[in-house]
Amino acid sequence: MNTFELFVPGRVCLFGEHSDWAGGHRRTNSAVVPGVVIISGTNQGMYARCRKHPGELVVRSTLPDGTVTETFRVPMTLDRLQREAEAGGFFSYAAGVAAYMLDFFGVDGLEIDNYKTTLPVKKGLSSSAAFCVLVARAFNQAYQLGLTTRAEIEAAYQGEIATPSRCGRMDQGCAYGQIPVMMAFDGDRISVTPLRPGGDFHLLVADLCGKKDTVRILSDLNAAFPFAKSPRDAEVHRCLGEENQRILVQARAAVESGDAAGLGTLMTEAQAVFDRHLMPVCEELKSPRLHAVLADPQVAAWVYGGKGVGSQGDGCVQFICKSAAARGELEAYLQGRYGMPCFELDIKRPASIRKAVIPVAGLGTRMFPYTKAVPKTFLPVVTPDGVAKPVIQVIIEEALSAGVEEVALVIQPEDEPRFRAYFQTEVRAETLAKLPPALKLEAERLSAIGKRLTFIPQHEAKGFGHAVLLAEKWVGNEAFLLLLGDHLFRSAETRSVARQVVDRFQAFGDSQSVVGIYEETLARVKHYGTVTGEWVEDDTLQLHRFFEKPTEDEAQTYLAVARHGRSLFFCVNGVYALRPALFGLLRQQAASAGNEEIQLTPALEALRQEEGVKGLVVCGAHFDTGIPAIYAETVGKFVGEVR
Repeated sequence: MNTFELFVPGRVCLFGEHSDWAGGHRRTNSAVVPGVVIISGTNQGMYARCRKHPGELVVRSTLPDGTVTETFRVPMTLDRLQREAEAGGFFSYAAGVAAYMLDFFGVDGLEIDNYKTTLPVKKGLSSSAAFCVLVARAFNQAYQLGLTTRAEIEAAYQGEIATPSRCGRMDQGCAYGQIPVMMAFDGDRISVTPLRPGGDFHLLVADLCGKKDTVRILSDLNAAFPFAKSPRDAEVHRCLGEENQRILVQARAAVESGDAAGLGTLMTEAQAVFDRHLMPVCEELKSPRLHAVLADPQVAAWVYGGKGVGSQGDGCVQFICKSAAARGELEAYLQGRYGMPCFELDIKRPASIRKAVIPVAGLGTRMFPYTKAVPKTFLPVVTPDGVAKPVIQVIIEEALSAGVEEVALVIQPEDEPRFRAYFQTEVRAETLAKLPPALKLEAERLSAIGKRLTFIPQHEAKGFGHAVLLAEKWVGNEAFLLLLGDHLFRSAETRSVARQVVDRFQAFGDSQSVVGIYEETLARVKHYGTVTGEWVEDDTLQLHRFFEKPTEDEAQTYLAVARHGRSLFFCVNGVYALRPALFGLLRQQAASAGNEEIQLTPALEALRQEEGVKGLVVCGAHFDTGIPAIYAETVGKFVGEVR
């Protein structure tokens, strides 16, 4: 069975702790103010290899200290899974989520090998929630359920509350990965807004090595809800309501503007508000260790501010540090002075584009009969460093060179085993032992690539635009990089061709999509999408038209572009930095297409008319592998120097 890799981080609550469950009381009392939190995924998390299993849930886990648990095994029947969840213990979380997935989606079994855990447990970093999300995501991917991240969160939450644990809904926000998100809680309704940091933030989370009773904290604070019965209850409502809302508005602005000093000041203020209103309610919240560290004058030299973590108490403390170097000095001090283990957390200004889509589900008719044996994306090429690779690997490496974090391949369903075997199966030990050092590094690189891949099946051959549209749910409402599955690139500068396109997209403030273009001969424009436009910079056109595979007459009549005193033709090179509005235009085309194929070029033309699109003349060479004669040229030229 196909095995795939997953990583789920923990989460740290930067602001708004306890307001998630408090906002849930709006189900009973509408006067309660909705809860709102800002959380971020941690650098630490859980790593797992997963695959389907016939009839059983099988889970192994490796704890942070390296201890490997005994294998947990239970039949995939609803009554057994529910009993295991209610029994408590670490594996009850897996059973609870599995019961939910079985009940609602009718899945079969699953095998999860949580082979590495770098996330500390029981330290307010939501290790149990991370595990629940891991299980929900594994079912989602193994059975191709198509669940959104929000749906995975719901499955993880329902699985966790089926156990003796009584977590808040905030904890499963780790499903959004290592980015900050704002979550709002209004009764049973949750809204999630990913935040785009305007700068880099260097956080340090330290284990206070104390004791806290989270059940007692939650019990004492919950006693003030749903209706305030005393002035002290009213203070709890105010702290988790109006005061929290006020601070969160400012905190969001600080994150999005990159104001680390302001964010640290707000942390200190949030702790003071928390102490003033909530400390009198629960003895656990006096937290002497937490307050001793926060008041340490030596600590103040390295930080902008800090506060407690999670449910507060003497669990963990977090700081916004003045720099990465200051964080290192603070970490050494806390370990030496207090004996506290520390965990770094980086919140970074995001790359303008995090995801890339590569459609490779084409039938390869122009390369028939070779493609009867092997998909055309597995045609071989030799790279300039002398390594033989399939075309698709070179294209994925091009995408990763642009700074993207994840890559989705839109594939024919029957090709998925081949892709997984190549990218996600380890090289056999006897083969690895015979490889020279350089190729052993290639094996490691291939394994790393496999961990970043998602496979999206295209069950119907309904056109290139249809293949792109299938990735909409995976991409989400953000810009993305699109690369063709049969075009290769060699840059003539230090940046890759894809990086050049992404950089130009970011340089224009992400306000318009950017496509890579290159100069082509009149005789060959008939093979490619061709553009015309007006120069806004020496190497950038404001595009006036997209034209798919024009004849020579059409190109000469409508598409010639004057440059440096010459009349030239520019074709799209297969690298696109696209705004998410493209998906809506593809959906409109699909709604009226009937049995016709959905094509990308008409959607690009519509996007150009609505938002504008720019074309960047890239610095480098373009190679096609989808036409036999041109592929033969590519094999000889790609390995050589770019002039």
